[in-house]
Amino acid sequence: MLLAIDTATRLLSLALHDGDRLVAECTLTVDRKHSALLAPIIEQILAHTDTKTGELSSLAVAIGPGSYTGLRIGVALAKGMAAARDLPLVPVTTLDTIAAASNAANPSLPLIVTVPAGRSRVIWAVYHCEGNAWRISGEMKLGSWDELLAACDMPCTLTGEIDKDGLQKVRMARGAGGRITLLSPAERFRRAGYMAQIAWERLRQNDHESYPAAQVMPIYLKPP
Repeated sequence: MLLAIDTATRLLSLALHDGDRLVAECTLTVDRKHSALLAPIIEQILAHTDTKTGELSSLAVAIGPGSYTGLRIGVALAKGMAAARDLPLVPVTTLDTIAAASNAANPSLPLIVTVPAGRSRVIWAVYHCEGNAWRISGEMKLGSWDELLAACDMPCTLTGEIDKDGLQKVRMARGAGGRITLLSPAERFRRAGYMAQIAWERLRQNDHESYPAAQVMPIYLKPP
């Protein structure tokens, strides 16, 4: 059984996945309450699914990019749980998790995946479809929504956790003729179930020893 933990932004998302099916999932907007809610919600999920801590065979954790405080809380707890029982800990970026949920996106168009960075900034990366999966192309970037939209190769599809300012900028760009397909709020919602699915795929492709908890580090993007 794999437990996936994501506290990278104002969302808190947890999932249990046994390798064949998603057993449980919980995703909430908690703003800055991660430290108070994370451990109790994990306990509730384990209790409601009759899962003992000893039945966990691996963990996955969101390593960002995202909020400094949120990432620190989630990564620290995941590393502690993994180290206590010498379990593999699979790091997954927030952008990879969002991209994995983008089944409604046109595979022939680039997919722009975003997460908020605070202070009216946004983090984004471009993904392209390879086979049946989205793969990141190039580096993650940090900037304003104006910079993101100016850098987009259109037509394109946009997804991710988008704040009100970002939505307004996107709507203005579309109104001015920008060929941007915006996925629905449900399709943009970052869920730990997708992160758990990614983690299982990576565990099947590599030895469990390839994911030592001690080597997992958060990704913090800073302006140049």
